Amino acid sequence: MVQPDSSASFTRVYSAAESRALDRCAIEEHGIPGIVLMKRAGQAAWAALLRHWPQTRSITVLCGRGNNAGDGYIVAGAALGAGRAVQLIQLGPATALTGDAARARDWAVASGVAVSEVSAEAPQFAIVGDVVVDALLGTGVKGAVRAGYAHAIDEIAACGAPVLALDIPSGLCSDTGRVLGSAVRAAATVTFIGMKRGLVTGAAGDYAGAVELATLDIPRACYDTVPGAPAVRWQQVRQWLPPREATAYKQRSGHVLVLGGDRGMGGAVALAAEAALRVGAGLVSAVTRPEHVSAILARRPEIMVSGRDDAGSLDALLERATVIAVGPGLGRLSWGQALFERACAAGRPLVIDADALHWLARQTSLPAGPVIITPHAGEAAALLGCSAAEVQQDRYGAVARLSARFGVAVLKGPGTLIADGDTVAVCMHGNAAMASAGMGDVLTGVVAGLLAQGMPPAAAATAGVCLHSYTADRYVTRCGPRGLLAGDLLEELVPVLNRDDA
Repeated sequence: MVQPDSSASFTRVYSAAESRALDRCAIEEHGIPGIVLMKRAGQAAWAALLRHWPQTRSITVLCGRGNNAGDGYIVAGAALGAGRAVQLIQLGPATALTGDAARARDWAVASGVAVSEVSAEAPQFAIVGDVVVDALLGTGVKGAVRAGYAHAIDEIAACGAPVLALDIPSGLCSDTGRVLGSAVRAAATVTFIGMKRGLVTGAAGDYAGAVELATLDIPRACYDTVPGAPAVRWQQVRQWLPPREATAYKQRSGHVLVLGGDRGMGGAVALAAEAALRVGAGLVSAVTRPEHVSAILARRPEIMVSGRDDAGSLDALLERATVIAVGPGLGRLSWGQALFERACAAGRPLVIDADALHWLARQTSLPAGPVIITPHAGEAAALLGCSAAEVQQDRYGAVARLSARFGVAVLKGPGTLIADGDTVAVCMHGNAAMASAGMGDVLTGVVAGLLAQGMPPAAAATAGVCLHSYTADRYVTRCGPRGLLAGDLLEELVPVLNRDDA
């Protein structure tokens, strides 16, 4: 869980290369010595450790060879100065540290910190601290973690003590959030200067714990020189919603047509259709199998639902639609394929999800109108011709490729990503309780409903993702992390959508 920083710097997230550029800007352009930044980082980490574990009496700091190790030495010196017992374990010789990391080592040793050197290839040590500080590997790791460091990571896990990771948990890729063979599972992570991309998506939720940003007081001008990627929140994007004029009427508020719900899957189309209404679409029609009509009308009579066993008589409905949402419960039989093909030929803006993505992956031509796709990793893999594991290894790259091919792309999952051309944004809301049936159908309806009201596709996708996940976060805060149903969000959307303080 990320703890937002009040600084404007946390409106964006950064790759490892961009983080180094921010560091260089502070040092070279603004004259802040690297050792000063390192000491600020170490002190910020020590303060975070005390916030999380105020009663701790001893710490163990594990250091590698880079600047991350220098941060660890500063933490060790600060802890010793505060009267705590300190065990510092150095993988490899301490004399191998160079530059600012060596200066930090010298300062800590002069402060009384004792260094226990162990082999970097086959480290043997016993952890004795109440809290472990992970300063083994920083943001520069690219390939699989080497055997010696992997063994150290295993020892950290085996000791059972809580872990504070410095900058990023060792073994977690800073750019993608994937595990590089082996990674530290931290209870908390303090990251420095800029929020790392890998801390907000991929496997980060299982490894980083509570994440907070320490900007180290670098000048704001540095953030203007490094692009990063947008980190979006509902409170930020809700201002994009079109105003509801006093003279509004239903036709002006857009007409969403939802296509889906093959046999046994009528609930999916019902959820999507109601979600479109709940976010303000003026009219919502649905086409599904005839046997689902009565249940949908009983649940939500405001939906204009039509039962069809073939796709040949949809002309009037397609003509009236402002936006078409296709996919919820669509199925992979000829009925669903026919509905998908009619939707693609209609020339209307499309929101494509679920089984419609299966048909999109098999189609050689693109739909006639603007497209928003909302795949999870498995569906994205089918669209890209790779495996789901490959998608998860680089979610940023995957969503960018999807956008280049299809239009606006949403890659769902922890740290949902939204791509429009060269821009990839990450949603800062969402929780594990959303891993339940029908959540994607609600998102489809939310995005389609916003799109129908005149929002540009990228804005509708971004605002829809943030609204959907923020609403789920509010619900979980109130009710707990288990048992959230997709349908629970439908009425919950309304106060979130309409309140400035939601």
